Amino acid sequence: MPIWVDADACPKVIREVLCRAAERTAMQTTFVANQLLSVPSSPHIRALQVPKGFDVADNEIVRRVNCGDLVITGDIPLAAEVLAKGAAALNWRGEPFSTETIAAQLTMRDFMETLRASGIQSGGPATLSQADRQAFARQLDSWLARKKCNKHIYIGKQHQTA
Repeated sequence: MPIWVDADACPKVIREVLCRAAERTAMQTTFVANQLLSVPSSPHIRALQVPKGFDVADNEIVRRVNCGDLVITGDIPLAAEVLAKGAAALNWRGEPFSTETIAAQLTMRDFMETLRASGIQSGGPATLSQADRQAFARQLDSWLARKKCNKHIYIGKQHQTA
């Protein structure tokens, strides 16, 4: 159950949180980008560079992700695709994407894109705040804790690690 990061637009501070968490928990974390990324030397952290092109990194994540994995992204269409495969998705602000709300998020995204294409200025997202960073770290820790609990199987009085 690794973590996949849509790293082309991932804020540096979020990459740092992810790297610390990967080291602390020994969770395999892969940063996928179409540019060369510098990541700490660790058996739990890797950078995967894909060719340049529209949605190449997203498509690679979708190809590799499995049910139960976590994808970190700000890209709503990518989140929709990984949710459909049974993976979890979390944005940089610590807001989890869900199957219950993803259709509405896609509709709003498409609407805003249409407005921008017609020349209406809608502004960009707000700057990532300290509260956003903390919310992200809390949600990540919560996901990691759930995955850690799922690794343990209790059989009667015996305890085994899966």
